[in-house]
Amino acid sequence: MTPASPPQISHENRLVITALVTATFVVILNETIMNVALPRLMAELRIDATTVQWLATAFMLTMSVVIPTTGFLLQRLARRTVFILAMGLFSAGTLLAALAPGFGILLLARVVQASGTAIMLPLLMTSVLTLVPVARRGQVMGTVSIVISVAPAIGPTISGLILQFLSWRFMFLTVLPIALAALVYGARKLGGSAEAERPRLDAFSVVLTVPAFGGLVYGLSQLGGTGSGLGPALPLAVGVAALGLFVWRQLVLQRSGSPLLDLRAFTHPMYTVATALLVVGMVALFGVVILLPIYLQQVQGLDTLATGLLLLPGGLVMGLLSPTVGKWFDRVGPVPLTLTGTTLMTAVLFALAFLNAATPVWLVLVMHVLMSLGLALLFTPAFTSGLNPLPPHLYSHGSAILSTLQQVAGAAGTALLVGVMAAQAHASATGAATSAIEAQLSGFRAAFLVAAIVAIAAIVLAAFLRNRPALPATEEGAPAAAVH
Repeated sequence: MTPASPPQISHENRLVITALVTATFVVILNETIMNVALPRLMAELRIDATTVQWLATAFMLTMSVVIPTTGFLLQRLARRTVFILAMGLFSAGTLLAALAPGFGILLLARVVQASGTAIMLPLLMTSVLTLVPVARRGQVMGTVSIVISVAPAIGPTISGLILQFLSWRFMFLTVLPIALAALVYGARKLGGSAEAERPRLDAFSVVLTVPAFGGLVYGLSQLGGTGSGLGPALPLAVGVAALGLFVWRQLVLQRSGSPLLDLRAFTHPMYTVATALLVVGMVALFGVVILLPIYLQQVQGLDTLATGLLLLPGGLVMGLLSPTVGKWFDRVGPVPLTLTGTTLMTAVLFALAFLNAATPVWLVLVMHVLMSLGLALLFTPAFTSGLNPLPPHLYSHGSAILSTLQQVAGAAGTALLVGVMAAQAHASATGAATSAIEAQLSGFRAAFLVAAIVAIAAIVLAAFLRNRPALPATEEGAPAAAVH
């Protein structure tokens, strides 16, 4: 399709987008489906909180390493081939997780799952940019926002229901047939061909993604450890150095070859602002969805079913509101929506920093719903305003960069907040006359306060966001979109 697409979406393209959205919803659900199960896994597998959170962090970290290669995959392979690869990996990982005999194999299974999930995200966003006219993107991105934000939000609810009656293995056995059905349906509906240019894969860039993103996330995760200060310092230093080298390599390849990630997407100011805004939003989202279940079970004494049900209304708010927010975006633009959403998100995070053992459960429910409302007002406008300015030849790269940074932010945010929680709880536990519950609460309050301080940056960024779609035919000689 060309940028001069008609204002309506064809029936065939609707089926393609439906297949992609359904499959992506299933795979993204697994980012947080284990969060409610973490306390049970800690007991059954005899591991601590800093170790068990790697089931979530490793998932997102793997995505951050694999996603940069998707720009290459979307240009070299047909859409249908990429889809089958993604869902095949995800299904294999899901089966392995269901059969895992211990923590090591379970962690490996999550990595395989994440490899498939990583490919689905840019495939979905690139396909929307390619198949949907600019005038309709806000509404369609509202649906995409359900996948990106609601699936992680309702993951704890679904796993809570399963864990109340069945083993944790059924979290994967329940998802597996749905994933296989999505694989069969999508393989039949998707078509498309690869891009004619067929760029080369730069192996050095792929290798650099591991220490660059892995070092940063691992270093942050060690902030909650009890070892020496050199524990987090070394991997963080390695991560920063490797990331700098990775960026340099991409800039070189932009002049002389095919970059793994084309950083020229950042020459579009609104793309840069939206990306930064989404990074902050993901820190807040993943911090809440991993910390709240632990607080509700370990401090409030709720079981997994009650925890899942309490988090359900917030997920429903995001799901029901996201398409409507997309329509509002098409009418009024991003600023009124994102300013309201970021302000609400920040206020709730500050409120969560005052949690205690006597906090009524209904108040936690209200705060979670308000947080979900703020995120719904943030995600759709930010996604659409960030990707709209890009010319077609940057669709796949822009989607891959955005998805990569989101996952790094989610993984780093999770690791950082869990690390802060563990470090503060440990420090409080060694103090005089401090109960175990009070020590835990001290950790939760410190983690939410850090998230709230980070969220202030989102309010500032939201004020600068504008919707500036790319003008047709402004890129002379630009190659065709990555997915046809």
